[in-house]
Amino acid sequence: MLKIKAVEKNSIGDELGLEKGDEILAFDGNNAVDILDYLYYDEREFFTLTVRQTNGDVSSCEIEKYEDESLGLTFEDDNLAIKTCHNHCIFCFIDQMPCGMRDSLYVKDDDYRQSFLHGNFVTLTNLTKEDEDRIVRLNLSPLYISVHTMNGELRKQMTGNRFADKITSQIEKFAKNGITMHTQVVLARDFNDGKELEYTARELFKYYPNVKTMAVVPVGMTKFRDGLTKIRDIDSDYAKSVIDLARALNAEFETNFIQLGDEFYFRAGLQVEPYEFYGDFAQIENGVGTTAKFLKEIDENLENRTFNKKILLISGTSASEFIKEQAKKVEKVTKGLSVKVLSVKNEFFGETVNCTGLLTGQDILKAVQNDGDGYEIVVMPSHVLRENTNLFLDGMTVDELAEKTGKKIRITDGTGESFVKALSLNKLA
Repeated sequence: MLKIKAVEKNSIGDELGLEKGDEILAFDGNNAVDILDYLYYDEREFFTLTVRQTNGDVSSCEIEKYEDESLGLTFEDDNLAIKTCHNHCIFCFIDQMPCGMRDSLYVKDDDYRQSFLHGNFVTLTNLTKEDEDRIVRLNLSPLYISVHTMNGELRKQMTGNRFADKITSQIEKFAKNGITMHTQVVLARDFNDGKELEYTARELFKYYPNVKTMAVVPVGMTKFRDGLTKIRDIDSDYAKSVIDLARALNAEFETNFIQLGDEFYFRAGLQVEPYEFYGDFAQIENGVGTTAKFLKEIDENLENRTFNKKILLISGTSASEFIKEQAKKVEKVTKGLSVKVLSVKNEFFGETVNCTGLLTGQDILKAVQNDGDGYEIVVMPSHVLRENTNLFLDGMTVDELAEKTGKKIRITDGTGESFVKALSLNKLA
């Protein structure tokens, strides 16, 4: 049910006599669950609308309108409260978080609506048949699905959910009904790798091109794993074996279906795939193709400048050598620039967590205090901060870091263009 907050004047809703406080109960006889129902039907030309007025009367009417015409309604609530996760995955990062951090960091979401709206990965284990039918009916596409394995029994074991073996029938149903899917495998060594990974890739590729991509990303493991399933970390040889398998399968499939997280290439000491490999970069938020895109953007934005500054550039340990190479490119064309890349160890979560995005303010502070003498500016990417805030994961703010270090802090937006400008311009737009 959607309770009307306001009705736009002279809109179709106004012509129908809808008022504030009226409740939309259904579209075409289907319950109005949340704002997605309204958004879907508001673009349709013909449908039936069922309304309960403030006096309690319930009525239905046939709507006939142009596709670009709107009912003109806004609602008191979008009814999109997050659906939480029912799983107990052996690799869950939230289960490896220390106590005392912000409440939002402990929320386990598994909401197919957020997958459609924002690209969040979901396991589908908490879907009812009605949910599945609704996804099809409203064409909620694309979806981003955490598959992990197509072996039903192994998937139940890895997710700790007895309903997890429905994944094949769910993907088959969505594929048959034209839903586009991007999938991921969080690779846990000795569990869903090797022959199991190959099996998963072949099973998912049966539904190509509805299943457009399969990302493979390594498990993130912190030092807070007491009592949790033991998972071996990946080394260079292991990472190379995963890359070799992915390349062999892609050659067989004759398309770049399997796309590995950049971390595998860093661990293996190999170059990532070329820019063109990643197509429309559908999995970039998953750390897939970020490096290739970043490289291209840097090369496109290099130009001769003068910037007489000494800069500290923050990096996680995994990508530090790569970042040093990119900083040298900027130094080469920028007169007076001196850049030192700080490879910051993650003491907060443990050194097995080596990506830049999971560095905390306190670890960055310690590194700058130890190795930052004589440097004026500290540069770091925005993904060390909570989205749309100036907060690090441990709650420290950018202003606090600046005050404690006595240095100017520059936050890039994560692109190569922003990287070059942060290292070579007096003022950032």
